[in-house]
Amino acid sequence: MRYGLFIALPLMACLLSPPLPLSGQELRIGAVFEEPEAKRFVAALAEKNQTQEQWAERSKVIRQHIKSTLGLDHPPTPCDLSPLVTATHRFDGYSVDNVAIQTLPGFWLTGNLYRPNEPGKSIAGILSPHGHWKDGRTREDQQKLSAALARAGAVVFSYDMVGFEESRPVDHKHPQVLKLQTYNSIRALDYLCSMPNIDQTRLGCTGASGGATQTFLLAAVDDRLDVSVPVCQVSAHYYGGCVCESGLPIHVGPHHETNNVEIAASFAPKPQLIVSNGQDWTKNCTDVEFPFIKRIYELNKAGDQVEHAHFASEGHDYGPSKRTAAVLFLCKHLSLQPQLSQNGDLDLSFVTIQPREDLMVFPNDADRPANAAKSADEVFHSLTLASEPDDSAD
Repeated sequence: MRYGLFIALPLMACLLSPPLPLSGQELRIGAVFEEPEAKRFVAALAEKNQTQEQWAERSKVIRQHIKSTLGLDHPPTPCDLSPLVTATHRFDGYSVDNVAIQTLPGFWLTGNLYRPNEPGKSIAGILSPHGHWKDGRTREDQQKLSAALARAGAVVFSYDMVGFEESRPVDHKHPQVLKLQTYNSIRALDYLCSMPNIDQTRLGCTGASGGATQTFLLAAVDDRLDVSVPVCQVSAHYYGGCVCESGLPIHVGPHHETNNVEIAASFAPKPQLIVSNGQDWTKNCTDVEFPFIKRIYELNKAGDQVEHAHFASEGHDYGPSKRTAAVLFLCKHLSLQPQLSQNGDLDLSFVTIQPREDLMVFPNDADRPANAAKSADEVFHSLTLASEPDDSAD
């Protein structure tokens, strides 16, 4: 039996909001299923996908429904990214730029670009969307992850989720935030691909919690992504408790109902690492979620391309053990060289943790571009109009 739409955990501010009402049972928000029911649902999905051909059709429906729900089947005509670099910080083996790019006319996506000091002629690119923790991209764990990957040889863009840090003027609880946030990730990938020497066959994405949702959604809608590492979010019974994850009906279409397990599996046969732990909604991943994903990869003759890292005694974070597993997987599949200690752990002794204020792109609001949007209505009006199909093209 379905129960509740919402649970709350400490440190996840957007999960502390009142649940949104269901609209004809289209939305799947929070803890939609009891765990035994979720397990049965996954088993039923497995029964529907006995062959590679069945899965190919099923995954096509899932991915297309997400695109259409988010307006990405008729995406905006891309505006000039007009990247702005307002500061550069140089450290041992890597540098950090304070960067803003224009994803829509007047909407500036802010973040930090981590780069190796000695980039090769062919460079991997990695996106790193953050989770729902205070300080977002400026957190110590986010800095360590990005620096480790940059030191290994990748360019890493760590950017603000909508309504966090410098991302304005849209509030994170806006009912359409999932549409804008996912579009921002697509434009962030455009930004990586626009850089000199970026190898467009070596593009990855990783994030934890809400950043993991953004990771597997981007993996489902953008074929350019080559490697995916969602951390602490792929669950059969919990669908994400924030409007940026489940505030639009991406899980239910006219003829299908899906969950985040199938959405993650739709990345097959490309390399993917599922990271879970024993103290949040991913606690059953070893027995429920990962076996389904593994089976889908095997149907695609790619069983060796998917892995699972489970930390039974740990909780909901992107801590050292999860970070090591993710970095090593990304390095393996993106041909990077991580810096390791003698016992094989990730060596982060070279990382300089910067204070939050040093990582701000626009320390003063007066420094923002003159065309910066003044209201959420202005931003979504632009996105909605641009997303409508052009009938004159028929």
